[in-house]
Amino acid sequence: MNRILCSTGALLGRPNGRDFTMLKSCFEKLDCGGFELLMYDTWYDKTDELRQFMTELSAPVPVFHIEKQVGELISRNNIGDTEKALELFEKNCALAKDIGSDMLVLHLWNGLDSDRDMPHNIECFKLLRSISEKYGLLFTVENVVCNHADPMTHMKTLAELFPDIGFTFDTKMAAFHSQLEQLYTEENKPLFRTIRHLHINDYGGGHMDWANLRTLHIGDGHIDFGRFFDFIKDMGYSGDFTVEATSFDKSGIIDIEALNNDFRRIREYLAPMS
Repeated sequence: MNRILCSTGALLGRPNGRDFTMLKSCFEKLDCGGFELLMYDTWYDKTDELRQFMTELSAPVPVFHIEKQVGELISRNNIGDTEKALELFEKNCALAKDIGSDMLVLHLWNGLDSDRDMPHNIECFKLLRSISEKYGLLFTVENVVCNHADPMTHMKTLAELFPDIGFTFDTKMAAFHSQLEQLYTEENKPLFRTIRHLHINDYGGGHMDWANLRTLHIGDGHIDFGRFFDFIKDMGYSGDFTVEATSFDKSGIIDIEALNNDFRRIREYLAPMS
């Protein structure tokens, strides 16, 4: 398949009011195959408007990124948090189904509490997956950064408990924890086969360098994408890619050229596959 998608989070942020109506004009200029919609907490009171706009948009939206508050509530786990997380997750699932998405991306651990109590997060995974199955959506967990352990440790635990689990793998998140090298080992090749989707982002910091946890365009950091793409081609990866690099400035103006350059670079890395 190998479609290249653009995350709406790369285009929309507080500086431009998270105005989803901008997506129409953006897509006309973007050289990609569709969007991964990143749900924002400020959109819940605009769900009907958002649903209508996205269904009328000519751009495919095969991937839906669950609003990050869901993972934050699960990780915090105060009284009522889990129930609220499940409620929000179901709203996200309903919207994803209505706009034609077939895959979900979730931060199962997120925020300051992160992976503080993973047994609880894992119990919540069971409940979340049950909801996603009701809507006929493929549910994937992203290898987001941790402040207690590391994402690959959690991926392995989840894969052992749920052999049919699917993951979204983010290159920046892995590089933050110095785990790209680990991905290439013989030991972890079975883990790679659980990866259903890839986020292609660069990283410019050091090991767990919180001050530099920025989502960069390809080539603006130090990830060896040549080696990464050689590996995934050898592994026969056939899924899609999403670029998430922040592409708007402080005034909200979007750098379309920078994103199109990312898409071009990915096609160049993939070229030997054709």
